[in-house]
Amino acid sequence: MKNVVIDESNANQRLDVFCVSISDLSRSKIAAMIKAGDILVNNEKTKPSYVVDEDDLITIHHLQAEPLDLEPIKMDLEIIYEDSSLLVINKPQGLIVHPSSTSKEPTLVHGLLEYTSLSEIGNEAYRPGIVHRLDKDTSGALVVAKNDEAYVFLAKQLKDKTMKRVYWVIVSGVFPHQSAKVDAPIGRDKHNRQQMTVTHINAKEAVTHFRLLETFKNHSLLEAKLETGRTHQIRVHAKYMNYPVFGDYVYGHRKESDEAGQYLHAKQLEFIHPKTKKLMTFEAPLSQRFTNKLEELRNE
Repeated sequence: MKNVVIDESNANQRLDVFCVSISDLSRSKIAAMIKAGDILVNNEKTKPSYVVDEDDLITIHHLQAEPLDLEPIKMDLEIIYEDSSLLVINKPQGLIVHPSSTSKEPTLVHGLLEYTSLSEIGNEAYRPGIVHRLDKDTSGALVVAKNDEAYVFLAKQLKDKTMKRVYWVIVSGVFPHQSAKVDAPIGRDKHNRQQMTVTHINAKEAVTHFRLLETFKNHSLLEAKLETGRTHQIRVHAKYMNYPVFGDYVYGHRKESDEAGQYLHAKQLEFIHPKTKKLMTFEAPLSQRFTNKLEELRNE
């Protein structure tokens, strides 16, 4: 059996076409397996023409999973919570969550493999146990599954939008509202495929709720709650409001960009535990860099 999670690079294609691309089977054989229920999407039977979406879990029975080809690396991980099913980690800024074909530097996954066993569900064996991602320069709370049962249960909450994620973010400018809801679809920027933007072309629904926490001379501290989880969502929506994330060298003001990246922190994470079925809430302390910047802004 092989489990694969659809990422942004593989989304928006037919299920049978995707399965052919990750196996040595013919399209007719793949189609027959889908119709027989040997290939499931989010543990449900579907059609060969189903268009896969980001974070869909594809389960292919009677197909040997590729062995993980990742070298464990010892890291000093800040673990907020751990049990036999999962870990909640306070990811530091500057650490990539999982390796990819374009980056070979040490990642959180390398450190996790040195520390514990993980669910082997992931895309191209690069994302064992990784239920959701944070950008390299975003710090904060991240849940990791230790086994496949936990992964499937947590991934379903993410897809159903019942996993709650709250961020703290410093933005450029004095935010004039106590709260704001941004409901604006996000897709790839046609002028720069490495970036995302608000667009109606090949875009997906994206909703972010912002709340004002504190204002400074030229900046603001906001709380951001994700209703959806698109790539770079908070950063793109902040730019869309004309209050870009402070320090963001991709979407922020050029004069306020920071080589160390944006001031964006995943403060709180809430989900139902896969084994106990109890609601659990975790808070990740702010990094020293984030705290120092807040004090600097307060003293301006």
